[in-house]
Amino acid sequence: MNDSTTHTRQAMRAAWAVHLYTASGAVLALLAVDAITRTAYATAFAWLAVAMFIDCTDGTLARRARVKEVLPYFDGSKLDDIVDYLTYVFVPVVLVVHAGLLPAGVFGLFIAALPLLASAYGFCNSEAKTPDHFFTGFPSYWNVVALYLFALGWPRWANVAVFLFLSAMVFVPIRYLYPSRTATLRVVTYVGGALWAVSVFALLLQFPDPSRNLAVLSLLFPAYYIALSLWLHWRTPDSPRHVAP
Repeated sequence: MNDSTTHTRQAMRAAWAVHLYTASGAVLALLAVDAITRTAYATAFAWLAVAMFIDCTDGTLARRARVKEVLPYFDGSKLDDIVDYLTYVFVPVVLVVHAGLLPAGVFGLFIAALPLLASAYGFCNSEAKTPDHFFTGFPSYWNVVALYLFALGWPRWANVAVFLFLSAMVFVPIRYLYPSRTATLRVVTYVGGALWAVSVFALLLQFPDPSRNLAVLSLLFPAYYIALSLWLHWRTPDSPRHVAP
């Protein structure tokens, strides 16, 4: 066996390993659902947090492994979207419903269906991720939304308002920060994200009665994320499009 053949097989194994790493998020979604059925919400959020970590790191690994070049017939982006829809949208909404954070009955299920439908459209939008590395429209961080609705303990009508507003924002073409691909204030974003992750871990340790004060304090990073996103949206040229209008 020559060196080029060995190198090619090693590259293929590395590429498949990265895809398996991405696909493991679907297993974490299953584990989170299992935890939800047992009312182990802290465990469910922990599995979703691990899935979020995988999503934040698999792109870097995919680029290093050159997955598009090595496995051109396998669509890793489609795999990533499927897993993300499960872990960022479907499972968090199931948690919100199961935890009674929305009104009971048909009305509550109707409200819960809105992010499912909005994000389904959002994920299928060819411009959801721009060529210059922005998310277009609210990037379906329903796992984060679910965590804060649980931790803050707002009344159900306020949770309904949040679901209505953010479901609509999926369709508003504001560009949002892509943390791992945006150079502006990258160090600040990484440090802030790390501190936010520590605060989330502390909240999970306090379940089922997390500190509302800590939850409010941890909102500083999401507020920074939104502020920087809006600043970049207004201060940078329009993003190129994947498909001409």
